[in-house]
Amino acid sequence: SSSGRGSLLTRGGITLRVLLKDGLVEPGNGVLTIHYLGKNFVGDLLTDGKIRWVETGQIFNSPSAWATHCKRLVNPAKKSGCGWASVRYRGQKLAQYKTTWLHKYQPSADMSLVSEEDEDEDEEEGKTAMQADEKLKNNKPGLHGAKLLSLLNVMVPRRADRERVPVRYCSLGTRDATRDPHTLVELSAFSAINFQPFNVAVSSNVLLLMDFHCHLTSSEVVGYLGGRWDTNTQLLTVLRAFPCRTRLADKDAASAVEEEICQNLFMRGLSLVGWYHSHPRGPALPSLQDIDSQMDHQLKLQGSNNGFQPCLGIICGPYYHGNQGVASTITPFWVVPPPEQRPNDYGIPVAVEVTYVQDNFLTSDVLNEMMMLVDYYRAAPDLIHFSQYWCPDTTMLDKIKGSLSCHAPKDQAYSQILEHVYSQLGN
Repeated sequence: SSSGRGSLLTRGGITLRVLLKDGLVEPGNGVLTIHYLGKNFVGDLLTDGKIRWVETGQIFNSPSAWATHCKRLVNPAKKSGCGWASVRYRGQKLAQYKTTWLHKYQPSADMSLVSEEDEDEDEEEGKTAMQADEKLKNNKPGLHGAKLLSLLNVMVPRRADRERVPVRYCSLGTRDATRDPHTLVELSAFSAINFQPFNVAVSSNVLLLMDFHCHLTSSEVVGYLGGRWDTNTQLLTVLRAFPCRTRLADKDAASAVEEEICQNLFMRGLSLVGWYHSHPRGPALPSLQDIDSQMDHQLKLQGSNNGFQPCLGIICGPYYHGNQGVASTITPFWVVPPPEQRPNDYGIPVAVEVTYVQDNFLTSDVLNEMMMLVDYYRAAPDLIHFSQYWCPDTTMLDKIKGSLSCHAPKDQAYSQILEHVYSQLGN
């Protein structure tokens, strides 16, 4: 018969279409779910046995294809989805519906065949899903004018800096609601966990503008990173920083600021590729709050592109006295999902290897942004007093000049241009 009852079916031959025909499941919106490493995905079961992912409307031919795609968004090293064990229909694993079908229609079937064949199916479906992802990525235009990550409403002002001793990731264990979210965590190396699944190149003008922004105030600041993602070379190029000229958690100003940045990304033909923030007087290491924010941003940015796209996080520590010399510590980082067998652990913060590219000259865009930042913070109570001393023989103005010189363009005329900016900092 069309349902396959006429001949002996192994579990690998039982599909959603078979379950639909025999009335074990019914089509419906939002009836399928995946919960993976703290992230939830919802799908519609269609009348032909296919799955429509609610977030994007993308159609998948099987549970394994959908599970593989979703899991790779969270963990790009994932090769297969274990779909029938991962996807739930109205809260119950689909694998249970296979077992029910076999008991009902083929009670003599050899149940010992099951696990091997499900794994084989997942392996094949995983390959199919990855091939489809590659095709999508190769044909899809750049992500222009993307929805931003809502940094200003997610990030909350940090407490006044105090000496905080970073902890090792291995000492954290399972999530603990009583643990201080501002606890700093040492970075792991990608090589200790896996391989770095992408390459990164960052423009020196990005570093210069970001470092300048972080030096202006004793409060924490945030900004966005614009650039391009090349799926063929797996290279993320960060070409522009977009400082947020507003206070953290200022919901009244947040939407206008982020809309302006979104328009700037669109006009320059750039995609949203990450974010940065400062730890003004502390180590440039992620806190537990930063780790959770980065995980959320990674998933949001990847989900909007129907495939893997990295989201780079950068932390800048301008005034930490543990830095070497006057240069700020700048830390690019990423977060690897916790092990599947420990889904309630924190994500693992890892140091990202980056190639820094020296720009030929300081662009007018960057110079204009610097002047607008000066105007924004000029009357702020937390503006740094640049005439004061950072250490016995170095003023705050000397400190910022020395740090920014580390990101100098090839054209040395930049130093005369910046003197005009520095003259506006006199206070």
